[in-house]
Amino acid sequence: MALFIPTYFSPISQYGKILNFDSFIFEIEDNFQKQTYRNRCYIFGANGKQLLNIPISHPKTKERKKTKDILIDDSKWQKRHYKSLKSAYNHSPFFEFYESDLQKVFSKKYTYLIDVTIDTFLFINDALDLSKKHSTSKNYDDSVSNDFRYLANTNTQLDFYFEPYIQMFDHKYGFLENLSVLDLLFMEGPNSISYLEKTSVN
Repeated sequence: MALFIPTYFSPISQYGKILNFDSFIFEIEDNFQKQTYRNRCYIFGANGKQLLNIPISHPKTKERKKTKDILIDDSKWQKRHYKSLKSAYNHSPFFEFYESDLQKVFSKKYTYLIDVTIDTFLFINDALDLSKKHSTSKNYDDSVSNDFRYLANTNTQLDFYFEPYIQMFDHKYGFLENLSVLDLLFMEGPNSISYLEKTSVN
């Protein structure tokens, strides 16, 4: 069984690994860490690499909070994020095809971050017809054989192969690798599966 941390519209590297498993576990019993993909993703905007960050409520005490207990701290983040996505990808080959389902994520009321990240996975799972089954962890286990929790860290050095594909603004900034899977989805549509199959770790 593989173990992943649920992240916000996960980077391509995470889906490259998810593709290898029929079912997996989402880690929700870990301590939340800042500066990770748990509450952020990167897209390709008109000015280059663009961060979309979900504001969260930080505990007033020094006691660490688990991923499953993290609260969202801003009710307007969805409007901002959707506006940024539409601005970046409105003229991409497949944005219009997925737009109505995407809007559901940005119109639903959320209290906990975990619910957002699970819903973004379900969106991609359905959009690409992956048919992947997931469950959530009941306790923290530090000895898992297929442990891909490290993919949630933005500063982890990855030994992945990211074959260039056409991106909206690559004529200005060149190819940007390992963006949110949304970038791949809006540019490649159903062909995203073939791309993910070639994305691997040595």
